[in-house]
Amino acid sequence: MNDISSAAQPIDPATALPQTVASETPQLAPSGLGDVRGWYALAAMLAVVAGVSLTVAWKTSQRVKVIEKELVQRIEESQAQAGESRLLAKQSQDTVLAAAAKVTLLEARVAEVAIQRTQLEDLMRSLSRSRDENLLVDIDAGLRVAMQQAALTGSAEPLVAMLKQADERLTRYDQPRLEGVRRAIARDLDRVKSVAAPDIPSLSIKLDEAVRLIDELPLLSSAEARTSAAVPEAAASTVLPTWWPDWNAGWKAISERVWAEAKSLIRVTRIDHPDAMLLAPDNAFFVRENVKLRLLNARLALLSRQFDTAQRDLQVVQTALDRYFDHSSRRTMLASDLVRQVSVLARQVTMPKPDDTLVALTAVSAGR
Repeated sequence: MNDISSAAQPIDPATALPQTVASETPQLAPSGLGDVRGWYALAAMLAVVAGVSLTVAWKTSQRVKVIEKELVQRIEESQAQAGESRLLAKQSQDTVLAAAAKVTLLEARVAEVAIQRTQLEDLMRSLSRSRDENLLVDIDAGLRVAMQQAALTGSAEPLVAMLKQADERLTRYDQPRLEGVRRAIARDLDRVKSVAAPDIPSLSIKLDEAVRLIDELPLLSSAEARTSAAVPEAAASTVLPTWWPDWNAGWKAISERVWAEAKSLIRVTRIDHPDAMLLAPDNAFFVRENVKLRLLNARLALLSRQFDTAQRDLQVVQTALDRYFDHSSRRTMLASDLVRQVSVLARQVTMPKPDDTLVALTAVSAGR
């Protein structure tokens, strides 16, 4: 009963297991044999470790070689790519320079197009003006050009012609609001016509004619005696003999020749300037040339609108004509008359301006 109860009691695993393991564990060998086996295990372990280390080292070496080979290949590829990059960079730089040049050219073209566009816009604006404005602008521009021409030529003809043309255009246009401009044109036209402006071309022609006559004018020192026309005798009422006409004609011819020779030796003439008779034949050439030079200088002064200079030269010429040349000659009187006419007409004249017309044009244009 006690045995059964003891057997029925539970067994503690913590106490029971060491007893089982201890009963099942074999008995160890002696200590010397255990040391040898330990050394063998250690050597085997070292051999394995060495083999593993060699294997790892060999694989590492192979991997390093592969890496080095790959690195060299990549370096070569990098160098090739760097060369290509430099070539592409140079090409890009050339392309950029070409693009910059094209941009500059395009900018110049754009600026030119802009200028042309501005001019075209101005032209379009000028074309888009109304008919009235175009007419007024044309008349104003024509009057200003005519004023310049009148100032340059010293003649009122350009201004008169332009005023007449403007009046004709306004008459054809027939606009009531432009009647004020027409009245202003009529006033300016009357004022311009009232001014006696010197006609420079006609005065120049007169001076040229005077220059041409100088070489033909007789000097007082070389004037020839004039032979008076013989007074015909009255026909005899009586019948003359047949020999009388021949004898009378011969006698008249001889007497006229003798009388002409006598008059050539002695001549009585009134001389206001005695020094003119003392003029030597050699100096006569210089007198004529000086007179012609004075006339040419007066002509140039008239063409340049220097009327004071022309008046002085004409006064010197008139004095020379009165002193050295024969006044009884028709050519001398003609030359003196030409010089006197030019001296009277060659006067400075202030050319009137069409101010009324310009003001009327401005007022009409502003009223638009």
